[in-house]
Formats: sequence, structure tokens, C-alpha cells
Amino acid sequence: MSRPVSRVLTLLELLQSGGVRTVAELADRLGVGERTVRRYVDHLVDLDVPVESVRGRYGGYRLAPGHRMPPLMLSDDEALAVLLGLVAGRRTGLTAAAGTAGETAAAKVRRVLPERLRHRLDAVLDSLTFTAAPAGSAAPEAAVLLPVADAVRHHRPLAIRYTGGRGRSGERTVYPYGLVAHAGRWYVTGRDLSAGADRTFRLDRIDGARVLPGTFEPPPGPGPAERVLTALATAPYRHEVTVRVRGTAEEIRALLPGSLAVVADADGEFEGEGRGGGWCRVEIRAERLDWLPGLLASLDRPFVVERPDELRGLVADLAGRLMDAARGTPPPHD
Repeated sequence: MSRPVSRVLTLLELLQSGGVRTVAELADRLGVGERTVRRYVDHLVDLDVPVESVRGRYGGYRLAPGHRMPPLMLSDDEALAVLLGLVAGRRTGLTAAAGTAGETAAAKVRRVLPERLRHRLDAVLDSLTFTAAPAGSAAPEAAVLLPVADAVRHHRPLAIRYTGGRGRSGERTVYPYGLVAHAGRWYVTGRDLSAGADRTFRLDRIDGARVLPGTFEPPPGPGPAERVLTALATAPYRHEVTVRVRGTAEEIRALLPGSLAVVADADGEFEGEGRGGGWCRVEIRAERLDWLPGLLASLDRPFVVERPDELRGLVADLAGRLMDAARGTPPPHD
């Protein structure tokens, strides 16, 4: 892209940011003289971009209010960022574009790009591979995401129709505290007025959302992300596991994801351990126990299983296998 054209586009970007820009300010930002700025403005006017001249002490240039700019005027780096963002978002499940919206958006971006740039970006996309498998699709519908976000931002009540994990549907009225994207899914956390308790809802399970009149004041305490992680870690599962681990809660939280375990200081609570021992309590909900011995061993810290008894046996079995491996003892034949 030639330097004058690049500067004209930069001028357009500056004007798009809103407000009145003085000629001196624009000249300084573009690195040109004031006469050149006026010539660049004439170029924009020739392209039917409605640039207005504002007279007076604080005068300058601005875009006409309410004008909609052409769909895309992107530099090479900007176009690459947009397309890679769409591809990566679709692969990770983070994109909020449901169905084929992400693919059609990428196609529209590519269609309006100059041919030279389009071929270069196609080369990047065609040669790109990912090490992780695509995430399962759980993108929320725009008709759900947008009103939820509006209610969160303006602290307004929200009416939703929600289908729970067991297939039961019903109307809920919620005071939404925040939107959270986690592990390829979108959540809204807030006060469920129907249940009189804080709840976390998956957006892909919301069939409809409607902002209600009125406002509310979000409570102090944990932020939306911490609330969602805690809700995921305390969701009902087949097994409820409690383990004491030596170390501070901060140290153990750095080793265990917040969506997996709830960690709390428990120093001095247990007879014989004394204060200053640095113990904490870890609570985990799980459908299966067979993976937990390996997880606890990976902490590389002393631990005591409080419950369930079945987990103690699995830990002992793992310890025996590790001892056999350390001695070089071959495993028994089945």
C-alpha cells in the first residue's frame, strides 16, 4: 500500500473515532503538513465520505453524524487479525457466532479484500494446522447473548426460558451479575429470583431472553468468573471428595483449576498437626475416582484423604504400582 493511500486511510480511522479533530492534531498524527491534511480530506470527500469542516477556535474536521462507513477498510495486519480471530474462535468454541455465522463472516471479509491480500491470507489459512481438536459447538444465539449482555451492563432484571441438564424447562427471572466464557462455553451468573439463590446458567441452554424494567445493585464479593468456577466445582456429581493437603490455599489453587476444586485454608483444624503446618482442605466433585490418585500424587505434597474410603484404596493401589516400578519389578500377568 502506497504511503499517501495509507495516510488517507489512517486519517479516516482518526475521524471514525469520533469528535472534532483539529488540522494541527491530524497533521501531527499523520506526520505531514496542514496543507497535506486538507488535500487528504479532499480525497475522502471525492470518495463520498462525508467529512465536515467545523469553523471556530476549536474547529477542524469530523465525520457527519449517523454516517455508516464502507464495510471494510483494513490493512494487511488488521485483515489477518480478523480472519485468524474468526478461525481460532470457531476452533476453541469461544466465538459467539452460532451455526455457520463465523464461516459466512470470514467469507465476506475475504470477498471485499484486494486480490493480492486475499491470496496471501488464503496461503496462511491453508497452511495452518492446530494441535488440539475442535471444541464442541456451544455458541449462544445472538438473540440470547445480546439481551443478556445488555441486562448485565445496565443492571436490569432478565427473564429467561431455561432448560436444565436434566431436560426440565421453565421461566426464570434473574439479576445477572456477569457474562463468563470458560472452556468453550458461555455462562451468565446471577441471582435466580425464582429459587432465591445465586445460580449459573449456560447460554446455549437459554431458549429466549428478555430485559425487564427496573434495576438492581450487584452484590459485593467474588467476581463473575470466580462465581462460575465455584459453581462448576461444586456441581452435584456421584462422588464428593475431601482431601487435606499440606500447603497454603494460594499454593494449592495454583496447582488445581478453580473449576475442579474448592480450596480453603484449614491450618490448625486437625489434631496433632498444630498451627503453622500450612494445611488446607480441598473439595472435589467427580463422577469417577480412578483419575484422582494420579492428580493427588502430581501435587507432590503430603495429603490425607478424608472421604470417600474407596479413594484411599485407589491411592494405595497406585502407591504399590509406583513402588514396583521403582524397584524394576515387572507387573503381574493377568
